[in-house]
Amino acid sequence: MKIGASTLAGIEYDLKKSLEFIEDLGIEYAELVHQYPTELIDKETLESYKLKYSIHAPFMDVNIASLQEQSRLNSIAQIKNSIDLANEINAEAVVVHPGTISFLANKFFKKEVYETANNSIKEIGDYAKDLGVMATIENMPNFESMIYQNMEDLNNLLEENEMYMTLDIGHANHVGYSADGMIFDSIKHIHVHDNFGDDDSHLPLDEGSIDLKHIIDNLESKNYDGIYILEVNDFDSIKKSFEYMKKNF
Repeated sequence: MKIGASTLAGIEYDLKKSLEFIEDLGIEYAELVHQYPTELIDKETLESYKLKYSIHAPFMDVNIASLQEQSRLNSIAQIKNSIDLANEINAEAVVVHPGTISFLANKFFKKEVYETANNSIKEIGDYAKDLGVMATIENMPNFESMIYQNMEDLNNLLEENEMYMTLDIGHANHVGYSADGMIFDSIKHIHVHDNFGDDDSHLPLDEGSIDLKHIIDNLESKNYDGIYILEVNDFDSIKKSFEYMKKNF
């Protein structure tokens, strides 16, 4: 079982502090949050650790579903930069958000937003494939501004384009998917955190109501061979979640 932790837990600190913490715990992988304040990541710094990496492409002020073409192109450029970094450091996956929808677009232009997102996702996928990088699209939580909360639709899109999904278990639970209903063939990367279904709270594992044991056992029975990234809020939550994984799996 491949286990990693997201540097999101130490986003307010220097990246080195997060990487040192993750490595000292004995965790094999770190997922680099590739946006402010770590937009510029030094390859030599990464190589100074024994860690292996995945990358979370920028999502702050980034929207590949934007109907404003300049905004969309800028967003895609930022994500391609993350794919370039993944190629340089041999990262196992790049996680990409499918985009957001504004209140006005949600009212009048929802179809156009999804069409734009689909075109952007395909462009990102093609770019990644050319570099030998696995770009994965993440399912979103139950917030009005988020598109692709519907995992069936996302899975269909990805299979049509020979692409893959990052299953975010907490997001799926927030939307209302059952433990069995959130499993799809396109899943190649996973974010693990807990909640009570009422918010995307990124709690430590086993501190919410998600049946994580059932979900992970199900994934393992289907020979899932990707990384389980602990995407929680702080260092103490990483430690608690890692202990849960070691105890149960």
